[in-house]
This record gives sequence, C-alpha cells and structure tokens, in this order.
Amino acid sequence: MKYVLFTYPNCGKCDNMKSALKQASISMEVQDVAEKEGRVRIRTYLPQVKRDAQGAIILPTLVCQDGDRVDAVLNTPEEFTAWFRSRG
Repeated sequence: MKYVLFTYPNCGKCDNMKSALKQASISMEVQDVAEKEGRVRIRTYLPQVKRDAQGAIILPTLVCQDGDRVDAVLNTPEEFTAWFRSRG
C-alpha cells in the first residue's frame, strides 16, 4: 500500500494527520499543495478527493493506493484509524 498525504503549511489538521500516521508506523509521501509539485500531483486524484461546500479540496487529504487503484481517500485521523482497523 502506498500512502500520499497532501497538506498545507501551518495546518493544525495536517499536523494531526501526520502524527496519527507516524503513530501507526505508516510511511507516507508528503506533498505540500502550496508548492507546484504538490498542486500538480493532487490533480492525479481530483476525481476521488473530497471537497467542501464551496468546492475547495479538503486538507489534509490522504490517498491510500494499492497499485493503480485508489483504495481510500481520507481527511481525518479518525477516518484513517477506522479504515486502517477495518483492513484487519
């Protein structure tokens, strides 16, 4: 499983997600959407990412990918924990 975490600088929610992943011993690739590389990379997942009522991408966004298939797109540590536990 490959994990890509899209974040924004000085984002408390993003920091909480990073901490939850580290606590679960998950190695991840972190992409900062304030940087060009992060903005380009998240476009790959636009059909799967969640948006708020105004249409903005919700951050943090954790993409859990198994090969070419996106298995999950999660935005909170609680979502990650529930999804991770469900995988057994």
